[in-house]
Amino acid sequence: MTDTGDDLTVAEGTYPFQRLLGFRMLGWSENRARFELPIAEHLFNRYGIPHGGVYATILDTVMGYSGCYTGDAERRSLAMTLSLTTNFLSRPTGSLMIAEGWRTGGGNSTFFAEGRVTDENGTLLATGSGTFRYRRPAARS
Repeated sequence: MTDTGDDLTVAEGTYPFQRLLGFRMLGWSENRARFELPIAEHLFNRYGIPHGGVYATILDTVMGYSGCYTGDAERRSLAMTLSLTTNFLSRPTGSLMIAEGWRTGGGNSTFFAEGRVTDENGTLLATGSGTFRYRRPAARS
């Protein structure tokens, strides 16, 4: 990505569920996150289109990350989802989902975010909104 202020130097490693689905971070900056997911058969429902849970998962991910950017890989911020609304709008015409999330407000303990999923052709596939609570990383022993 160019000229967006995205900082992938603070990107965290992938986690098991992320690897299972196959999505990856494209960009992360203050109040914004962007991920992509190649559309593959293991994501399909019985109609042969991506399962609604895939859209909900990637929206949950980008919206959660949008409120957790610190700019410092040593100072992680984590959030858990309190509520998530997903609107399913269209089927993909391409082979790639691109999800973008942005923090819309909040305070010290909770934040609000919105997001959207398009394909590489610009087809709007889904939108979402959510409420997230910041949490502290688990204590290390």
